Amino acid sequence: MASKIDRLSVTLVKILSARQLQSRLHEYRIVAQWARTVGPSIAHHAQPRTFKGGRLTIVVDSPAWMQQLSLMKPEIMQKLNARLGMEKIRDITMKLGEVEPTLAVPVEDDQSTMVLSADDQRRIEQCSQTIGDQEIRESVRRVFEKDLLNRKKKKRT
Repeated sequence: MASKIDRLSVTLVKILSARQLQSRLHEYRIVAQWARTVGPSIAHHAQPRTFKGGRLTIVVDSPAWMQQLSLMKPEIMQKLNARLGMEKIRDITMKLGEVEPTLAVPVEDDQSTMVLSADDQRRIEQCSQTIGDQEIRESVRRVFEKDLLNRKKKKRT
């Protein structure tokens, strides 16, 4: 009798769950979807930093933006949860701090080859660094990289 073959995403979720790394996957997804979800002006002044226990912490660059975003919390949570396809974010906390400039993704002339920014590579490394097994860590990193590049490619078309 043939066994059922799982999709890669299902297998990856099982591996991450077994290693208690699912929150890191959600954190990665939130970071990857942030600018597209909240828009470029908000993304320029606020960025997600951590996601733990249903609480998303974002860093905001000024008190004025912090006030504005506190009024928009329910809308931001709803949009992010809709993008993620699940109700994972239950609360958003904000901290005043320095927001890293968003880096553009360099694209070659034919627009078919995209390169990850240094910020994207750093975030992928942060998400995968706690995986002890080298082979699994590299596999997870490749999946994150391919996913991010595919999303950026779709966004450009």
